[in-house]
Amino acid sequence: MKVEFFVVMRRLRRFTLAGQLLVAQVAILLTVLIAVAFVSLAQSEATFTRTEGRRLFAIAEQLASHPLVRQELAPPQVINALPTVVQGTITQYGLALVSVADSRGVVKDSSDPTTEERQLPLGSERVRQGASWTGPMELAGRRMLAAQTPVLYSPGTNVPAAGGLSPGTRLGTVMVAVEMPSVIDRLQGASSYLLTYLGLALALGGLGSWLLARRLKRQTLGLEPHEITGLAESREAMLFGLAEGVVALDTSNRITLVNNVAQRLLDLPERAVGMSVSDLAIGPRLREVLLGQTGDEPDQVVLRRGRVLVMNRMEVAKDGRPLGSVTTLRDRTELAALEREIGSFRSSTELLRAQAHEFANQLHTISGLIQLGEYDEVVRFVDSVSQHRAQLDLTVARRIQDTAVSALVMAKAAQATERRVELRVSDDTALGRMSSVDSADLAAVVGNLVDNAVDAAATAGGDERWVELAIHQDASSPRSTVEVMVSDSGPGVAPELVTEVFTHGFTTKAAEAGERGIGLALTRLICQRRGGEVEVERTEEGATFIARLTVDSPALQESR
Repeated sequence: MKVEFFVVMRRLRRFTLAGQLLVAQVAILLTVLIAVAFVSLAQSEATFTRTEGRRLFAIAEQLASHPLVRQELAPPQVINALPTVVQGTITQYGLALVSVADSRGVVKDSSDPTTEERQLPLGSERVRQGASWTGPMELAGRRMLAAQTPVLYSPGTNVPAAGGLSPGTRLGTVMVAVEMPSVIDRLQGASSYLLTYLGLALALGGLGSWLLARRLKRQTLGLEPHEITGLAESREAMLFGLAEGVVALDTSNRITLVNNVAQRLLDLPERAVGMSVSDLAIGPRLREVLLGQTGDEPDQVVLRRGRVLVMNRMEVAKDGRPLGSVTTLRDRTELAALEREIGSFRSSTELLRAQAHEFANQLHTISGLIQLGEYDEVVRFVDSVSQHRAQLDLTVARRIQDTAVSALVMAKAAQATERRVELRVSDDTALGRMSSVDSADLAAVVGNLVDNAVDAAATAGGDERWVELAIHQDASSPRSTVEVMVSDSGPGVAPELVTEVFTHGFTTKAAEAGERGIGLALTRLICQRRGGEVEVERTEEGATFIARLTVDSPALQESR
């Protein structure tokens, strides 16, 4: 049976979706109709037993109260008229069997001669006690519906009382019966409407299955179930095998799909599918990107849980009908760290290039003075250059004792000079030595802020273009706070970008041009990771960026 079942299922799989629905619908309808047929047969039998039983009970009561029956069952029991009464009852009411028994239960007369002088089969023991009974039973090898009623003595009849009979004495029992209709008879009686119902049900089921199949075809784009299963499996393998995060929204901004990478990067709940974006515990910037409220730029930089994410949102439509949107996420945190390391090498390279360019100009000047014979002027020029360089190096080294940060500032000063921007170090700048980890993070913050300030000052125009750097360190506790202030003479930050410049990950130059960068986003990320923050203040000329972060104090470093 199991093998045959699998063979049938394999054959059904060859059908189209409409064929499978039709076969299933027909099978269901046939099963229901068979069950209804059995219920109808049982109900018809119960109806026949109830209605015909009432009639038989009335006939049995009438026969039991017949004067001739009582007279001939009373002692001395002279059976003369009973056959006539029995035959007349059968003829009048169309019965199958009529039997009359005495008080001992012995049949005295019956329409079936084979039962005479035998014990009358009783449907219930209560009949012996004078009770009536109606129900089906086996009689003469046939299943019949019978009614059994006692024959009681009544003084008002022609029965003589000399026998010492008292009123209500049971004289005997009468039984009348009709044959129960067979299953075939009941099916033949119901075949007309059963066939009609079967035909109507099959027609309606076939039509419904065809309409349902058409609707499913439209909704499944004409794909069969095995094709849909294959697509679903391929989609799961593709989405959960990607190294990028994927978040899909419907037209109501509810999440319809999210892979494990996106769930981890955005820190979404386990059952995020089905939730609205407004119900998620995310920041306003991330919500705006997911909802497409950040403009037409395809890539957006978002900070989430200490990570730099680049998100790309695309609208999805089918035949001009919008279906929602799909947003992909790329984790740029590690890449940003690599860019920061590469940036330090780039700064050294640019410093060497700037110094080579500066030295070439100075050598050209010295060469020209020598050719003119102005040897005293050559000496004064060399002394001036040496004094200026030594003064700058001494100033930076004295105020910034950390070697890495000091070297970075001198490199940025050379780059600024090449772009005709003066980099100033404030008189109150004070920074001690730090660990290599703290120094790298602080150098990244200083480098990003100075680069943005130099870009802003260089594009501002005018005769006086400058950037001022101030670094303050509070070393009074084991964990000291370092404050970095960078001011510039540039055009400043637009008012509408003051509160969003770090959230969007803009640099100061990008804020002016409308492009994106991650310099300020990395600065904010480093500050937040070290328990600080970065902010921007608009001034009368340019802007001032203030960054705060916590590092180990010099005393704690010496103790280590």
